[in-house]
Amino acid sequence: MTQADIWYVAYGHDRTLKTDVRATGPVRSTRTFKSEADAKAFAKQILAQGMSVTAGTLNPHQPKQVIGGSQIERWAYAGLMP
Repeated sequence: MTQADIWYVAYGHDRTLKTDVRATGPVRSTRTFKSEADAKAFAKQILAQGMSVTAGTLNPHQPKQVIGGSQIERWAYAGLMP
């Protein structure tokens, strides 16, 4: 039996920068991952592109974790940043 995805990373461009959201398609997307390490690696790639990112665990995984935009860089680069 394969392990279920337990982490998500939601990402996209900041809506305040869009002039016409309808013309540009979806503003946010989400990918799921089996491990926190995989989620962090993906989040780093998206951050490098200048997009906004949030992450967390999927229900019913416990303990529930939500990493907001103000914490995402600290989480993604944990151990690499002072």
